[in-house]
Amino acid sequence: MSSFEDANTEETVTCLQMTVYHPGHQQNGIFQSIRFFNREKLPSSEVVKFGRNSNTCHYTFQDKQVSRVQFSLQLFKNFDSSVLSFEIKNMSKKTNLIVDNKELGYLNKMDLPHKCLVRFGDYQFLMEKEDGESLEFFEIQFSLSTRPLLQENNWLPQKRIPECGSYSSCSTQNNSPIEMGENEW
Repeated sequence: MSSFEDANTEETVTCLQMTVYHPGHQQNGIFQSIRFFNREKLPSSEVVKFGRNSNTCHYTFQDKQVSRVQFSLQLFKNFDSSVLSFEIKNMSKKTNLIVDNKELGYLNKMDLPHKCLVRFGDYQFLMEKEDGESLEFFEIQFSLSTRPLLQENNWLPQKRIPECGSYSSCSTQNNSPIEMGENEW
């Protein structure tokens, strides 16, 4: 038997490709702590947190509009499946998270679709999962977009989350008088 036949085959690793966008990324250095275009290998048991607190978050955003812990990602495996999946959980009390067209409040979580757009405030994350075989590790790779991902990917019309954190908790009625012409009702 040759050494080629004896060699262990290397397992492929599930990878979450994350393309990020924020309109002020160049001026404000919001993503300065993120290493772009490098695959980072993490243990599958790790809960990966995103936010502005560098002591608790694996990936930090240099922006006071971001919560200390904004959201988290955790790997899991469904019953009777060999495929690893991610769940995303909103960890922010002040801002809801939009995953495609689903709005997640504080501590709400859901399975992350194979490809989806995650948004809060001016932040946009296009997340795409590449399946792998390994149950021990997964990888995350970041890339930076200079253009809004909503328009670039023909996603649903942008619905920015208001400063109060939720569409339902903000009043959309304008209580001030509206000027109208004589023939307008």
